[in-house]
Amino acid sequence: MKKTHSFHIPVMGIGFTIDTPLKVAQYGMDSVISLVDDILLEKLRKMYSDKFEVSYHEITDKIEDFRAKRITAYLNLISDLAEQKFESLKTMASEKSDALLAYVNMLPDSSKAKQEFKKLSSNGFKASEIKKWASKKLQMGSIDVNIMTKVDKDNYIKNEKLEVKYNDAHAALRGFANSKLSSSVVLSAGMNPRLFAYMAQFNDFFPDKNGQFKKRIILKVSDYRSALIQGKFLAKKGLWVSEYRIESGLNCGGHAFATDGYLLGPVLSEFKLKRKELQDTIKAVWHQELLNTNRAIPEKRATFKVTTQGGVGTDEEHTFLLNHYNLDSVGWGSPFLLVPEATTVDSETLNKLAKAKEEDLYLSDISPLGVPFNNLRNNTKDLEKQALINKGRPGSSCPKKFVALNTEFKDKGMCTASRAYQFNKIKDLEKQNLQQADYLKQYNKIIEKSCTCVGLGTSALLAYNLDTKVEGNGVSICPGPNMAYYDKTMSLENITDHIYGRANMVSRSDRPNLFIKELDIYIDYLKNKMEDAKTSMSKKEEKYLKTFSENLKAGILYYQDLFQNVKHSFEDIRLTVLKNLENSELILNKICFEITELQVK
Repeated sequence: MKKTHSFHIPVMGIGFTIDTPLKVAQYGMDSVISLVDDILLEKLRKMYSDKFEVSYHEITDKIEDFRAKRITAYLNLISDLAEQKFESLKTMASEKSDALLAYVNMLPDSSKAKQEFKKLSSNGFKASEIKKWASKKLQMGSIDVNIMTKVDKDNYIKNEKLEVKYNDAHAALRGFANSKLSSSVVLSAGMNPRLFAYMAQFNDFFPDKNGQFKKRIILKVSDYRSALIQGKFLAKKGLWVSEYRIESGLNCGGHAFATDGYLLGPVLSEFKLKRKELQDTIKAVWHQELLNTNRAIPEKRATFKVTTQGGVGTDEEHTFLLNHYNLDSVGWGSPFLLVPEATTVDSETLNKLAKAKEEDLYLSDISPLGVPFNNLRNNTKDLEKQALINKGRPGSSCPKKFVALNTEFKDKGMCTASRAYQFNKIKDLEKQNLQQADYLKQYNKIIEKSCTCVGLGTSALLAYNLDTKVEGNGVSICPGPNMAYYDKTMSLENITDHIYGRANMVSRSDRPNLFIKELDIYIDYLKNKMEDAKTSMSKKEEKYLKTFSENLKAGILYYQDLFQNVKHSFEDIRLTVLKNLENSELILNKICFEITELQVK
């Protein structure tokens, strides 16, 4: 089914889009809920049950399979409430209805529904006819969910390890699968073979004879090879990927996966060129598995969407991505953090985001997952962390343990941001009798980790004045670099008008093109990796640096050709972009020379 809007709102953090569908689904906008924190979901379920006078029965951690049951209950509630809002919008429809007008006004100007409504209302049609039209033509946004596949901690009762199906990601998947939602699960952060195989136990992920899925799979990927490998793996389980969501490796919010230096433009180009090949290859594997397991093979041809996200900031970029690469949707993430009508951000953090400049947004090592993490300088969680360091007690009390995955000191796993882990790690470090400079370098790496699995959800608790006794008041926030170019809070109508070119919410005139910004970030990343390798470089590191730089060179050549030959887009910045690319090429050549010099040594 064709979507109402040409954009979607990706998952942001743990709590920032926790109830976004309840705010925007009635307007036909797709958004994504994180399923990391079942404790947070349960608190919000109680809050919304009280607010809307819905019967609430607490699901405590004493109940068997409580994590999955909490997730199912929350998703069912959000589904019911969002449906009620949408049905109310349709049944109360008239040409004077504020909700209906908001829905229609926010549609892209090219929308047939928008044109039909204008024609209907201009001809003086009765409210009953507009209601009939609304019932047929308006579509609710999808309530999708996100599971980070690697956040799949084993769980225990006392000292007895539970079955794999009770692992965190498995339980989250089961919670979604058992919900009433007809929507998609976004699988991010790479392959988890056990989790992918487990999905095949739920019939909702399989098509009916008409090719319809109650539950669909979206794969978040950084390159074509990853999409092919994961898509084929799932197809061998009889599972079809309904969307490949391509995210910029570094020009995005949250965790950043730089891969081997693949830039967004060349990656999108490869998907465009090989889209049919990808579909045919995976479809053959999928059909065979459906035959092997006596499942229905759809009569209609199976298709998938290709979408992208990461760093887009103007209507021109949005339209170019859709048209040039034949995409189905473009994700807008970080700017929506400044839209209280869409996301849930506490007032102090909202103010910090609006004031943030380039130097306030940086790629950090704070994530306990060991993956680079986009961070806002001086966020209240990091200030809380520093206060503990200053007291000589680094590390978090680790109240939720969602990323307690390190088994270096404990079979059950510990979070690298926890006080217990850092205490043990520092003790080991002290035994090594290192020189002061080397000791401080290693010490700082240990204490850098922050309790993000709590910090990324606390903002929602603060925004709704809910209890934070366990969590504390520290907020982690993970905007992408693009946040630097937005400096005020916006309404839902403001940001939608900005996306579709009806208004401009970027007050600065120096915002770089998204491709150039991404290239700059990648070059800075390569510089830092090269600096790290100067003390000693292994063969593996040498190969990585060479591959990374070669892929960046290929990316620059691709962009030079693109901007020299593209018609009707970026005409006012073409010369500036080409000059930027020339400068980037010189910088990259210098880095490559230095890498060669390191090899010689």
